[in-house]
Amino acid sequence: MLHHIELWVPDLGRAVRSWGWLLGELGYQPFQEWGAGRSWKLDGVYVVVEQSPASTAPSHDRCRPGLNHLAFGVIGSERVDALVAAAPGHGWTLMFTDRHPHAGGTDHYAGYLENEDGFEVELVAIGDHSSADRTA
Repeated sequence: MLHHIELWVPDLGRAVRSWGWLLGELGYQPFQEWGAGRSWKLDGVYVVVEQSPASTAPSHDRCRPGLNHLAFGVIGSERVDALVAAAPGHGWTLMFTDRHPHAGGTDHYAGYLENEDGFEVELVAIGDHSSADRTA
């Protein structure tokens, strides 16, 4: 079982703005707060964003070895659409606009978002006819 995910971010304020909004929309609740970080928790799993002084790069590059993206299941394609529509107001940009919402294939309904710091999330529609429930 996954216990937690910790993301090192270059700017805590931007991370709280983008990740805090998204995680809140997905049902995560604020969990911990300290000078250099925040976390949100859902069903025993928590996500941490931390601005660490030990970080060795100024931004995240999803194309380098390491984390490419996090995929979250979202109940229904309408909810994916609503999150994608609201995301720009919270520091997220829609990726693969020419193939949205089927950038993952014709039977896969998802929104791919990237925040200002280069982190990507995939919002996968689950529980309706237009989605394929798969691991990303």
